[in-house]
Amino acid sequence: MRRASGALALAGLLLAAAASAQDHPAVVVTDPGARTFKAAVQGFGDRQTKPGPEHVAELRQGIGAALAGSGVFTTIDPKAYLGPDTTASLDGSPTCPDWSQIGADALVDGVVVSGEQGLTVEFRIWDVVRCRRLLHKRYFGDAGDLDRVGRRIADDVVLAFTGQSGVAATEIAFISDRSGRKEVHVMNADGSDVRAGTHNRSINAFPQWSPNGNEIVYTSYRLGGQPTLYLLTRGRNQPGPLLQRVDKGAPIYRGVFDPAGRRLAFVMSVDGAPDIFVSAPDGSGSRQLTRHRSIDISPSWSPDGKRLAFVSDRTGSPQVYVMDADGGNERRLTYQGSYNTAPAWSPDGGWIAYETRVAGQFDIWLTDPDGRTAVPLVTHPRSDEGPSWSPDGRWLAFSSTRRGRADIYRIGIDGGNLQRLTSDAGENTSPTWGPFPGSR
Repeated sequence: MRRASGALALAGLLLAAAASAQDHPAVVVTDPGARTFKAAVQGFGDRQTKPGPEHVAELRQGIGAALAGSGVFTTIDPKAYLGPDTTASLDGSPTCPDWSQIGADALVDGVVVSGEQGLTVEFRIWDVVRCRRLLHKRYFGDAGDLDRVGRRIADDVVLAFTGQSGVAATEIAFISDRSGRKEVHVMNADGSDVRAGTHNRSINAFPQWSPNGNEIVYTSYRLGGQPTLYLLTRGRNQPGPLLQRVDKGAPIYRGVFDPAGRRLAFVMSVDGAPDIFVSAPDGSGSRQLTRHRSIDISPSWSPDGKRLAFVSDRTGSPQVYVMDADGGNERRLTYQGSYNTAPAWSPDGGWIAYETRVAGQFDIWLTDPDGRTAVPLVTHPRSDEGPSWSPDGRWLAFSSTRRGRADIYRIGIDGGNLQRLTSDAGENTSPTWGPFPGSR
């Protein structure tokens, strides 16, 4: 872990995007997984003494690495370039045949300029096959922001060619006991830059992002050993409790924001059995949605906020159900398997990922919201648990014990491109993928 902080002090303030112009429509592909594009990334012109050539080279490498990890692009070795290795100017157009002849679909050129307010990174994205500029944009920051700038640029390249942003600049929150206690941690979507969000030396669990990416709601046993929901907020050194207007004598096990960030679905035990409730984040307007002697847990909102998936053992074993956001129209989804839990609704609403127990271990499956189709996505002799969707719907993060201790992985929705994100540092579980940076 390179850096730890008190309440999500994450790598400085994220850069403001400005002077953005979408010059032409995106090159939209129906199935971005069906083809891998090739990108050439020029070295950005260096028009200042700071941050210096080494930082400009780091920016180029960061863009290339983020593109290579996107699952959509591969990068072309600069040794194969027929065109200039470094951007001389953003005036005029590139000589497109120099790039298309080496197999490039995309060209990224740009310059870095210093000023009194810091750095300006100005860049363009070209479809060299059609010789059309797809994007001309600027990011502002300082030398310490260049890694994140590179991720944002790579995500813009993916957006320009697929119609959906990449996720290199997104973050994943998870639980790790690497410090000796189960604390909330945050990392980049590729597993880099891991930092602690909590330091309360208690048991913390079930982190979930707010829709704008500025907060994480999580469960903590820090006060008297009773589970309560807390909110971890960027820029605040102390986390704050949630649901202040809810009965403080009742244990609250888990919470998740609705897509608009105005409501919180949470699990609370009032009469001995956990049920699902909905309220404003402060607890006002609380409404009980489930009323069973069974256990009703693990709420997950549909993207439109109109329905909730959840888990109930009312038939004798845990199964995935759906209901309307007001608690009506409860319906069981999963019938295959005797133990199904941890539902997670996809960003487009088309799938619900969940974990199912097979031969004493867990695999990750997908079902449609009507329960008509159920298919395996991640299977392994060791357990794979806690699926969480990337905001573009192309990836799932999950926890797996396939190498002994639990680590966080991510996998493409087609079941390919498995990547291990954590390693050699405690047990790492309960991943939750944050929203696009533009949501903040």
